[in-house]
Amino acid sequence: MKKTLIYPAGHPAPRGAYSPGLLVEDGATRTLFVTGQLAIDPEGGVVAPNDAAAQTEYVFRLIGSILHAAGMDFGDVVKVQTFLTHMPDFEKFAPVRNRHFADTRPVSTLLEVKGLAKEGCCVEIEVVAMR
Repeated sequence: MKKTLIYPAGHPAPRGAYSPGLLVEDGATRTLFVTGQLAIDPEGGVVAPNDAAAQTEYVFRLIGSILHAAGMDFGDVVKVQTFLTHMPDFEKFAPVRNRHFADTRPVSTLLEVKGLAKEGCCVEIEVVAMR
């Protein structure tokens, strides 16, 4: 089994001992684990504080660049886990998610949480992809 850390250019630097993505290759199977992504710009600032629609768009761009860096795309995603700080924001989150997964329909979990790692962030999304 081979493990490769994925650090796409232009991503915010990790604030701890983790990587944005971890690609695990075992034989012909490639599995990518993507750390929960927040709407944080490369300088560490929150993008569109408390704006769930704008943050969801930004987070999906981050996830897309991690997938691309691992040679994958949204069609390879098999699991999505989403954390919202305000459940009514689901109405802003869902259209963006649905646009990315209309054809593949990965398994999905949605949780409401009290807070996220950075003040002003209201959406966090992590995925698992396989090819």
